[in-house]
Amino acid sequence: MIGLEVIYVLAGAMFAAFAISHAFDRANARRWRSALFWGCFAAVMLAGSWLPHLVSGILVIVMALLATMGLKPGRDATTDAAAREVSAGILRNKLFIPALAIPAVTVAGTLLLPHWRIGGVPVVDPKQVTLVSLAAGALIGLGLALHFLRAGLTTAAHEGRRLVDAMSWAAVLPQALAALGGIFAAAGVGKIVASLATDYIPMTHPLIAVVVFTTGMAMFTVIMGNAFAAFPVMAAGIGLPLIVGKFGGDPVVMSALGMLSGFCGTLLTPMAANFNIVPVAILELPDRHAVIKVQAPTAFLLLLCNTVMMALFVFHR
Repeated sequence: MIGLEVIYVLAGAMFAAFAISHAFDRANARRWRSALFWGCFAAVMLAGSWLPHLVSGILVIVMALLATMGLKPGRDATTDAAAREVSAGILRNKLFIPALAIPAVTVAGTLLLPHWRIGGVPVVDPKQVTLVSLAAGALIGLGLALHFLRAGLTTAAHEGRRLVDAMSWAAVLPQALAALGGIFAAAGVGKIVASLATDYIPMTHPLIAVVVFTTGMAMFTVIMGNAFAAFPVMAAGIGLPLIVGKFGGDPVVMSALGMLSGFCGTLLTPMAANFNIVPVAILELPDRHAVIKVQAPTAFLLLLCNTVMMALFVFHR
């Protein structure tokens, strides 16, 4: 059965290629920092399910130390602006096909793969159909890009490394913050949040619980930098015991709109460095918080819409 392990292996192979590319970059005297950093991340992705927890923890600590020291990646070989303009003029709208193939394959796979069975056994894990479809879409998009550009896998590895180097250690923030959210949930932070909310806010009406949950998701995401880290805490503290348990709300609606509310917080925080700080660095904008300032009105409007939708639909099964 195809599940998350296959996706982890694919991602691990990609980061291993970046690590190898750094290791062979003789023009960079500090190449081993980046090579070791991405090599450790690749090892966690490739073998995390089989490595002892202590070994995985040591690899993460090594990554943290290297990030603190500074990765100092070398200059990646790539085409210049003139060459890209010529290539874009030749390919024209074909340039969009690889990018559009990813969502198209993802949607098609999500709808069709659950029906693919051999001997009555699902070929793809029903719980991971969307992620498997997304991975398949990325591979197909990569294949189409290589075909149109008449490039090889080494070119893809170098260009991928160039983009990851631009994000630097911030590229691993989603995984790190999601893990932190799991730690918080295991440590009982959700119960503390619930007790604080019920002590200071009268949870006598379902609408109050909805407002506290959606705004809490956004605020906690601002602090954590990732909605995946905030969700276990807020769901354990407010969503499940109050919206679902006390007031009989739909857990599916609560979860979906709760995550969307958390994403509103992602638009507002520099902690989400890979979304809000890295683009500023890549575009060389003078204001470090320029992206956040532009996104703020949209974030608040979406948060209001998510709150209204949850209030309308979560209690109507």
